[in-house]
Amino acid sequence: MQAKFIFNLADKYTFQPEIEIPFRDFYNVEKLSGKVMENMIFHIGMIELVSYWKAACPPKVIVRAGRLDERQIAWWKKLYFHGLGEFFYLNGVTTDMASFMEIIPEGKAGEISTVSLDSQQVLVPIGGGKDSVVSLELLKNNDLKVRPFLLNPREAGLRSIDIAGFSEKEAVVVNRKLDPELLKLNKAGFLNGHTPFSALLAFVSAFTALLSGIGNIALSNESSANQSTVPGSKINHQYSKSFEFEQDFDWYLKNYIHPELRYFSFLRPLNELQIAALFSRFPQHHFSFRSCNAGSKTDSWCGNCPKCLFTYVILSPFLPQEKLEKIFGTNLLKDEKLVPVMDELDGKAAVKPFECVGTPEEVNAALWKSVEIKSVDVQFPLVKIATYPEKAGDEEAFKELLHHLNHEHLLPQKFLQWIKQAIADAAV
Repeated sequence: MQAKFIFNLADKYTFQPEIEIPFRDFYNVEKLSGKVMENMIFHIGMIELVSYWKAACPPKVIVRAGRLDERQIAWWKKLYFHGLGEFFYLNGVTTDMASFMEIIPEGKAGEISTVSLDSQQVLVPIGGGKDSVVSLELLKNNDLKVRPFLLNPREAGLRSIDIAGFSEKEAVVVNRKLDPELLKLNKAGFLNGHTPFSALLAFVSAFTALLSGIGNIALSNESSANQSTVPGSKINHQYSKSFEFEQDFDWYLKNYIHPELRYFSFLRPLNELQIAALFSRFPQHHFSFRSCNAGSKTDSWCGNCPKCLFTYVILSPFLPQEKLEKIFGTNLLKDEKLVPVMDELDGKAAVKPFECVGTPEEVNAALWKSVEIKSVDVQFPLVKIATYPEKAGDEEAFKELLHHLNHEHLLPQKFLQWIKQAIADAAV
């Protein structure tokens, strides 16, 4: 199945991005009406549009492929505004949610799906990092039919599902292709920057859940994703991974896509320290996972970015240094070039890295515990300059982080019980 979207900018530039969904024998395309299919493709187009809209930030958007009511218009404006918060900040764009964009719908209203969904099946998006590995491994051991989902799969994601016991044919796979014209405009000086990718993931996963008759979509976003990147503002690199967006999307699903489709983050009650503790219990994945954006195309850890250093630090209380050095190819805590990165991670710098990393509290707690158990040497350059001695607290504070459950989540009761049991087992 293929879908092409057509966007036009000021009658000067036309973009035609595409998505392609390879056939699977568990798809029930015949159960979805043509209007339901059109409605889903339309919504994917609305979130695809954000990548092309940001090139020039035109104040007026005319939508001819579908109809949006006033509540939907307000919803989409909120997503664009906060999802592009980092983009506006780094590009020096000053605006407000009321006036930055006018959406003018001219198409026909879509049809909400009522297709039967199986509440005993769960779709689990897999990116190849530690978080989605934890979700996949925990969920597959319970009384559910688990279906991995990969968007533009890379080697790490494919390895993750293979190690967990799933073949690629058992997984939902979607291939997304950007229009190369956008890349040309970026090189020519048009605006560029971060977009709310997880919002795209949300709509595409919802479409494939309907195709598959799956009643649950379980993300792997943790409570740390709620923290703003720029203190004192709502600018959040991880906005579309936040609980605020999760709630908004759950409401949108029920009102405009399917009233019974459940969308939630399985790891939302947890923090990064707890997820690292859980991940340490799956040694079969330790040398195959990847979380580095810079090294994603080469299936490697670059060893120079906030994502690499954060992952190294957060795993340090739970994995021996010798193993971490083998995973990353070096001891990152000895690399003095990373001092500015550590300053951003541990809270010394004013702004957090614009990456999907944890909070300064989690970083300092991980460093404190690693020093306490002599997993790392206090003379390592990055440990020596870190702020953990003043900020991390003590053993009780560390245990509190390991046992705490965030109550802001949308987990159905049985999923919540599974996550409670997992963290109880890992935190003993």
